[in-house]
Amino acid sequence: MTSTHAREHRRSRSLPAVVAAAVAFAVTSTVAPPAAADGEDPVGVLAAPPTYRVYGTREGLVGGTTANGHVITDRDHFAALPSRRALSPKGSGPYTVRVCAPSTSRCAYAPVWDVGPWNTTDDYWNASRQSWTDLPQGRPQAQAAYQHGYNGGKDQFGRTVLNPAGIDLADGTFWDALRLTDNAWVDVTYLWSGSGPRGVVRTGGGPLTVRSGPGTGYSAVGQAGQYSTVVVECTARGTWIDGYLGSTNLWNRIGPGHWVSDAYLSTGTGNPVAAAC
Repeated sequence: MTSTHAREHRRSRSLPAVVAAAVAFAVTSTVAPPAAADGEDPVGVLAAPPTYRVYGTREGLVGGTTANGHVITDRDHFAALPSRRALSPKGSGPYTVRVCAPSTSRCAYAPVWDVGPWNTTDDYWNASRQSWTDLPQGRPQAQAAYQHGYNGGKDQFGRTVLNPAGIDLADGTFWDALRLTDNAWVDVTYLWSGSGPRGVVRTGGGPLTVRSGPGTGYSAVGQAGQYSTVVVECTARGTWIDGYLGSTNLWNRIGPGHWVSDAYLSTGTGNPVAAAC
């Protein structure tokens, strides 16, 4: 890709002291999913995708081109992972991540449209990773290099790793969906690794508001970018919405306490694709 190297030079600042102090705590191990909220009973048996706590950085680079050919816009909504094995084609999102920021209690759903940070063959979320196979699953090579001097503290290109980043976030994902103001540790779920019925976020443009319940009266808890592919855990009837895909009162739970209207989720049908919550 054309932007990977430029991105790493731009991000070459050291960690803030408060973040550095948290490094020992934020080891990359599987994070247990939050318990179901009151009134939300588990429905069916879905294979849960892995979740790891990694260091997230803001990509920026507005006007640049991502690895899949997308031209980065102001307040864009996508993510970058350091391996082409999880790169979605332009204008689609078969590889989508859920990113939750403990510091803000907000979550974002974003298609993976770029490759980085630091490395390009580090699919650290896979049990059989492409590179750095001696590292445990879930630990980015950049984190091991930064924290423990792995590979002499350098990335695959021989550059000194100056932060432990395992995911890059476009400005809209970073600022608007997660409401972050600086790079931070985030919990990332690699949604394509799980099972269950799927839907694709279709808004015709900007991000979709994710709510804490099946209606507009529930609080906003994050955003889902256009083309994000999400798992529909269960469904409920709620507020009628006139949206990009039509008019409906059907709502889909796409994560723990995360709801979106079916008027913006393409599932191939206007009927529920999962059991009632």
